[in-house]
Amino acid sequence: MTGAPVRPTLAFMARHPARWIALGFGSGLAPRAPGTVGTLWAWAAFAVLSPWMSDAAWALLIGIGTVVGWWACTRCAQHMKTPDPGSIVWDEVLAFWVVLWLIAPASFVGQAIAFGLFRFFDAAKPGPVGWADRLFKAERGVAVGWRQGLGILIDDFVAAGCTLAVIALYRFLMG
Repeated sequence: MTGAPVRPTLAFMARHPARWIALGFGSGLAPRAPGTVGTLWAWAAFAVLSPWMSDAAWALLIGIGTVVGWWACTRCAQHMKTPDPGSIVWDEVLAFWVVLWLIAPASFVGQAIAFGLFRFFDAAKPGPVGWADRLFKAERGVAVGWRQGLGILIDDFVAAGCTLAVIALYRFLMG
């Protein structure tokens, strides 16, 4: 990878379809906390789509979104010359859709708690999330490949799994 890392802008995003997807249709362009903004976008999109989505439709959307997202995140990271840019938020979108889908139906408060837990696991990267994040990391300056593109997605899916585990444990204990 040669050259300085690229800071994404609306014009940058508009020049390639992978960038639209990887940057969460613009939510990743937020100047502060793009991962949080991308997760909020995922929550809003889930609320809009849910009335028309069955479990099979969610599984299909998330499955296809993962395959397409692997391509989009890899290409966008390559274009940005950065192994795991914070502005790539498609990983948060997919992972939080998994959480919302699997806790449904949940109240607004339940969804808000899931949001907080997911953001904690994604940002702090404790235990298995940090392990998954380190597993696919490339050194700055090394060419971004498909492995790093997959890694962009994997740690967020692990964060989703940790979120779901905490919710399941709470439900089990509260009976």
